[in-house]
Amino acid sequence: MIGRDGAAGLVCLAGSLVLLVATRGLPQPALVPIGPGFYPRILLAATALVAALLVVSDLARRRGAAPARPRARYRLVALAFAIFTAYVVLLAPLGYRVATFLFVGGLAAVLEPPRTGRRWALVLAVALGTMLVTYWVFELRLSVLLPRGRLIGF
Repeated sequence: MIGRDGAAGLVCLAGSLVLLVATRGLPQPALVPIGPGFYPRILLAATALVAALLVVSDLARRRGAAPARPRARYRLVALAFAIFTAYVVLLAPLGYRVATFLFVGGLAAVLEPPRTGRRWALVLAVALGTMLVTYWVFELRLSVLLPRGRLIGF
């Protein structure tokens, strides 16, 4: 018998495969090796793989003993949504670099609160590294214009 996770995995797997097949109809430019279907195919293939893994893990879990149900953490979910909402709101006034640093650092600190100075340094390093790598990839390598802050111009 398949559970909720397995059913959700099957739905996502089916949807990903249908859309993956639909990308075959996208036109391929003659002069450019990477056409408009390249990135959607990567995303849909990864989604199909993760969905298949979810189905397999659900079936494997059902064969073994029933695991203890994890404690619901609704407060943490609501807090994560609030942090994400703040990130979206702060993108325009603060810009991508500052807002992303605050978002990644804030979310990391909320998901696993650092208790030592070394852990705080790790949270800040991960936030800074995430911001720098994504800025380098998108703005400098792919020439995607990221939001500049209206308040700080950065």
